[in-house]
Amino acid sequence: MKRVGCVVLALAPLATAAVFLLSPDPDAGRVPGESGPSAPAAARGADDGAAGDGDADEADRETEERIAAMPAGLAAPGKKELALQLVASADNSTLKWRTLYGYIEDLEDGRGYTAGIAGFCTGTHDLLGLVERYTKDHPDNGLARYLPALREVDGSDSLAGLEGFTEAWEAEAEVPAFRTAQERERDERYFAPAVRMAKIDGLGTLGQFVYYDAMLLHGPGKGADSFYGVRAAALKKAKTKAAGGDERAYLEAFLDARRAVIREGKRFQRDTSRIDTAQRVFLRNGNLTLSTPLSWEIYGERFHVAG
Repeated sequence: MKRVGCVVLALAPLATAAVFLLSPDPDAGRVPGESGPSAPAAARGADDGAAGDGDADEADRETEERIAAMPAGLAAPGKKELALQLVASADNSTLKWRTLYGYIEDLEDGRGYTAGIAGFCTGTHDLLGLVERYTKDHPDNGLARYLPALREVDGSDSLAGLEGFTEAWEAEAEVPAFRTAQERERDERYFAPAVRMAKIDGLGTLGQFVYYDAMLLHGPGKGADSFYGVRAAALKKAKTKAAGGDERAYLEAFLDARRAVIREGKRFQRDTSRIDTAQRVFLRNGNLTLSTPLSWEIYGERFHVAG
């Protein structure tokens, strides 16, 4: 079964992961939790600028020390592999995420081409960012000639100037360096910030995965439909574990907030199976460590990972 794009559709329920549901600008909604926040500021999800530079630097150091002392959680190799399998099951109905480097398709969802292992989109900046970084390291690659066109269509659904781009992408996906570049972009743009923020919030491995999946699907912005907007909505209902709240109650609130955003999307009616029959089930089973063996259902299809 094929990926249906940078959204979750009820009628065609396979969604790409890397979506900015509001703004393609990757810096439009940056908050302290993304890149070196103080723990209090990150817990509030707001950049109030109240602390002086010295205080902020000290808080950042304390935050980094606290994170470094925590268990690896989702960043442990086996758990990360499980996370990538879980996402691939929701996005592409497969556990074999490594088969997706060469995937590319125009899904007519308003975001141009959707491609690669994280559903990078020509309309949501992350595909452009990937190709720009890759070209800096490998100037003679087969995608470099499309950079002017990619910059022109960024933020839109246009495919102008991208004739032959799908074939070029598929060919470049056979190059090990480009596969590595896709993994780096996924990890630095989505995986690492999500795990870091979850650890700041005191969440275990399941909570870290919940954050990662949300970061991929909604994008790392502060808008109501983006990751930090979802988190802000959850914080109105429950405290994070780091703030003295109950971890399960907070994750229930976060999943409720995600579900509402998905269901209330303006562009499409969206399916919430990845929450209802996977993440919510893990949570209510008390599997906060995301331990295997693990079974789940996505859009009526069953998946299993052995212990």
